[in-house]
Amino acid sequence: EAERRAGLLAAARSALAEQEAASEADRRRLSLLNEQVADLRAELGNLQALLDAAAESDLEAEIEIQALGSQLNLALARVAAEERRRAAAEEEARRLAEEARRLEEAERQRLEAEAQRLERYASEFFGRLVEVLEGREGVQVVGDRFVFSSEVLFPPAQAELSPEGRAQIAGVVGLLREVSQQIPPEIDWILRVDGHTDNVPLAGTGAFADNWALSQGRALSVVRYMTEELGFPPQRLAAAGFGEYRPVADNSTEAGRAQNRRIELKLTER
Repeated sequence: EAERRAGLLAAARSALAEQEAASEADRRRLSLLNEQVADLRAELGNLQALLDAAAESDLEAEIEIQALGSQLNLALARVAAEERRRAAAEEEARRLAEEARRLEEAERQRLEAEAQRLERYASEFFGRLVEVLEGREGVQVVGDRFVFSSEVLFPPAQAELSPEGRAQIAGVVGLLREVSQQIPPEIDWILRVDGHTDNVPLAGTGAFADNWALSQGRALSVVRYMTEELGFPPQRLAAAGFGEYRPVADNSTEAGRAQNRRIELKLTER
């Protein structure tokens, strides 16, 4: 979750970097314009000197003087236009930088607000699950996750839900339906179903080649039961298998291995 939010913040920062790069290009262009303005001013000085000299010449130089005056006026107009353009470019660069900062801050606040709102609904959901399943063996709340022992839901080394497992999952779905009706539609939430095993290798003669496949099969079995038989919206579910690679206890003891064989449910953002 932190990685996903970090990704969003990185995207906002990338947009800001792009805007800053554009501002840097504008600054380089402005530097070139300043050089051109300096050249124009030098040209104006030369034109002014020519006009001064022409003023002392005879009447035949009047036409040339008029032409030089037109060039001078044109040069003055170009200088004024370039100065206006430079000022507009600087103002646009400031506006873009401020807009990028504003968007980044707004996105950060939106993500924080959604996370806090979803956390409230998740807390209510798990709180009610604790009341319903309190005292049942192999079921507990650990942090922001609801944890079922695999022995409660599945026969050994299998991924087909047992009758007791179906009853447990049906209770979870019933409560989740009630809570989900209160979650605003703009919060894109999912119930993540994670499968975990101990580190004891499988014999390789059954339906699953290894613990990773077993954990994935069990998570998928829970998700399919919720969608195909209980009618839960599939777009609100995600199944993942972690095999033996996220233990919560020491695999060197039977008690520790039993804790590691588990299914975790977490109400979270997509």
